Amino acid sequence: MSCMEIEIKNRTDDQITFIIEGVDVSLVNALRRICMVEVPTMAIETVEILKNDARIFDEALAHRLGLVPLTTDLESLILPEDCDCENHCPRCSVSLVLEGKGPQTLHSGDLKSEDPNLKPVYDTIPLVKLKDGEEVVLQAIAQLGIGKDHAKWQPTSTCAYKHYPQITIDNDKCEACLQCVEECPRSVLEYDEKKKSIKVVDLENCSLCRTCEKDCQNQAITVDIIKDKFIFHIESDGSLSPTEILSRASDILAGKADKIIDFKEGGS
Repeated sequence: MSCMEIEIKNRTDDQITFIIEGVDVSLVNALRRICMVEVPTMAIETVEILKNDARIFDEALAHRLGLVPLTTDLESLILPEDCDCENHCPRCSVSLVLEGKGPQTLHSGDLKSEDPNLKPVYDTIPLVKLKDGEEVVLQAIAQLGIGKDHAKWQPTSTCAYKHYPQITIDNDKCEACLQCVEECPRSVLEYDEKKKSIKVVDLENCSLCRTCEKDCQNQAITVDIIKDKFIFHIESDGSLSPTEILSRASDILAGKADKIIDFKEGGS
């Protein structure tokens, strides 16, 4: 059995790109789906509109609030179904208040949370435009949830993978006509002045479109994939760091695998 290897290529506060090798496509796809729809985040679930003079329906305003990304602390909060409270409590929910009078535009930064650790990720998301004399007063309840139940709980704005490309250039056939270099949409290939030949300069940026392979008159270029090697990219909406999303997804996947193993052992 081959050993799985992971190499971090790029990591920032909201993005991570890594190479994963020695795994089957089914495992990588399972990890992608869990990152998207099973890692819990906070989002506004209940909105009580006390006053709304703005030219926006209550339902539309509530929907807009639900899509505002909120910072999430998975260590101090639990899912509502795991809480034994009757309605809402600090263990499973957080209250936020939005109020203001026109003329002004209320933004996500105007949402005031009772918990300083839970607040909108971005302060500049426009929520409602108030004209002179118009007023909005509301209270919202944010809860943990998963993207499988509603898209507002998805922690990722982008979560995707692709096979690791493999480009082979047959120098015996290649005449260095530069057709492949000119046609490549991602500048993966380049002409080497010293060696008077074509070389690969940005392999991981290859989209596997095979344009270079199709345009080569001498069939000197072959574009293929490495079946057990993938480039994985996660971009967070800010509610969780991409590293935490990946870590939580890995734990969930491991838990699912343990359940299958226990079921098989129990049934044998």
